[in-house]
Amino acid sequence: MFSHYVKDRNILAVLLLGFSSGLPLALTGSTLQAWFTQAGMDVLTIGVLSLVGLPYVLKVFWAPVLDRYIPPLWGRRRGWILLAQLGLCITLFIMAFLNPATQSIKMGVVALLIAFLSASQDIAIDAYRTDILLPDERGLGSAAYIFSYRIAMLISGGLALICADHYGWRVTYEIMAVLMAISIFSTYFSPEISSAIHAPKTFADAVVKSLLNLLTRNRLILILLFILFYKFGDAIALALMSVFLLKGIGFSLTTVGLTHKTFGLLATILGAFAGGALMTRISLFKALLWFGLLQAFSNLMFVFLAIAGKNYGLMAASIFIEAFCSGMGTAAFVAFLMALCDHRYTATQFALLSCIASMGRVFIGPFAAILQLHFGWVSYFAWSFVLSFPGIFLLFALRNKVKFNAEKII
Repeated sequence: MFSHYVKDRNILAVLLLGFSSGLPLALTGSTLQAWFTQAGMDVLTIGVLSLVGLPYVLKVFWAPVLDRYIPPLWGRRRGWILLAQLGLCITLFIMAFLNPATQSIKMGVVALLIAFLSASQDIAIDAYRTDILLPDERGLGSAAYIFSYRIAMLISGGLALICADHYGWRVTYEIMAVLMAISIFSTYFSPEISSAIHAPKTFADAVVKSLLNLLTRNRLILILLFILFYKFGDAIALALMSVFLLKGIGFSLTTVGLTHKTFGLLATILGAFAGGALMTRISLFKALLWFGLLQAFSNLMFVFLAIAGKNYGLMAASIFIEAFCSGMGTAAFVAFLMALCDHRYTATQFALLSCIASMGRVFIGPFAAILQLHFGWVSYFAWSFVLSFPGIFLLFALRNKVKFNAEKII
């Protein structure tokens, strides 16, 4: 069955590049925080360290550069991926030789540079997969990307800690740099984008014409609201999940780590592949509808868990079902975002649309906390179910307004 996913060269390229995209994220996030913690750094310093993730939020501001300018090697998309990967190799090697106890500021600067290069790589890879995948390949392509991206996060987030415990942080970051260097081969062997896709003539075109092109979409306001709300209920359910499992019910850190992180990761990957496979048989509209409904109803599992209390079997089933359905929804949703982009401005448009999509997840924390404090855990997850439906209603509002099966949604 797996060979069905990788027999196409385009999908194989996306699969391999997904690993390169997912690898650096934890190295400036949870893994770096663990390094600082083990070095005895104070909580305030570690808290400030989280600000190095800002490039992932602000990447839309330099995405037009990647649309407008073409590097001297490997074309407009693969060339930028190559430059980002080379930069990541160098900066990860530099990071390996630093010490947080005596060089914390320098490490923060290097981490910020790594995050910038990683965000730039994400822009280029998102644009590449949007340009290279045909409409009937987007479901499987999204699934392949999610799979390899999550595996890379597991390596740089989980296995990296084990490696550091046995061999030290220097060796760990050197290994991550080598893995990034190996990823350059996947960029080299990836197929080139069609020469019929031309870059904007000026930087102003890359910014202004990209935005004007989006503004020509039918029912643009409805589309943007749909992007914002499609995963909203899912984001609420997950916003306080660790708090719910640890304090709300009383599971141990080990149990939550093994089940919520590892088991949930496996379920997300399986769900993404299941969704991608089904999308070869059904329309994009039906995929968004049915997967969105599954996302909504999967949140009810946590209502049952909140009522039942500390029940390991029910907890594992709830996490698996929610993550599986979320993976299906993500595969369809990413395919929708790709269908929205004009190939001339893919980097800018996908970066902008993905930022809008992530707004709910990024800013949902305070709202989720207030919701839980006022209503308790049972009602909290019931509300996550109810608040999944605005996205579904918006999808129905768009049904006869946009061409979901077209090369580009207009």
